[in-house]
Amino acid sequence: MKKNFAAAAFLTLSMAFDGAFAAGTNSISVTDDLGQTLTLARPAQRVVSLAPHVTELLFAAGAGDKIVATVKYSDFPEAAKQIPRIGDLRQIDLERVIAMKPDLVVVWMHGSFDRQLDKLRQAGVPFFFSEPHKLEDIPLALRKLGQLTGSEARSEPAAKEFQQQISLLQQKYAQRPVVRTFYQVWNKPLYTLNGKHIINDVFRYCGAQNVFASLEAAAPVVNIEAVVKENPELILTGEMRHKDSQFELWKPFSTLHAVRAGNLIALDGDLMNRPGPRIIDGAKQVCEALDQVRQKRTGMK
Repeated sequence: MKKNFAAAAFLTLSMAFDGAFAAGTNSISVTDDLGQTLTLARPAQRVVSLAPHVTELLFAAGAGDKIVATVKYSDFPEAAKQIPRIGDLRQIDLERVIAMKPDLVVVWMHGSFDRQLDKLRQAGVPFFFSEPHKLEDIPLALRKLGQLTGSEARSEPAAKEFQQQISLLQQKYAQRPVVRTFYQVWNKPLYTLNGKHIINDVFRYCGAQNVFASLEAAAPVVNIEAVVKENPELILTGEMRHKDSQFELWKPFSTLHAVRAGNLIALDGDLMNRPGPRIIDGAKQVCEALDQVRQKRTGMK
């Protein structure tokens, strides 16, 4: 029964999209973060968001009211909590997605959706892949999502405001002394992020040097010995709610610069780790944390 339902839904969606493209005269074309060109015959009206940061981007772009489904942890802004859930970053309810008849699915590239997405692709559902790597990618994403959903009147001001905030950060912190920093994603195992993650771009603006920027993996596991060898001046985590447990493992290492100087700082992970509009607020917190370290450094001279 389920197979019949899915097959019928695929056929229905395919026919609908074929008809839309045939009838469309003013098509919309944008390039996503995989470098793939997506063309819509008309602005999307029924959007499925498959990542929390995507939900935030869509709301900021003025298209929050067009989201018909999203995934677990899409909890900002407040209105996002009312959107139906169709799974999480590992598994989605394919039949529910099909039943919602989306005309656009916005996907985070690290989601484990490949086989499921293939089935939706067969139905002709358009995909936009989103993974900003730099702060400058956020206003670009806002503009593209605004184009795809016909909400340019709201996405353009939001993009300009974000770009202005980036410029202000650059003006304020460009000449600050560098602080060698270890970003601790989690402690069991000990995860960090390499230089390709958007947090590393935040570090660049604020004057932090990611001590593990050169590692190949996007979210590599490192050992305590490697951190001790790098001897960072600051250990930073986005796990504010679990900061005591996150920093517990460093207590025995009193010779570590960050421990000796008391530079163990926890920030709001939702602002830090989601490559959406609120990351500019996370960036400001990072910059302020680095200034705390610099002030201690000056006071110790």
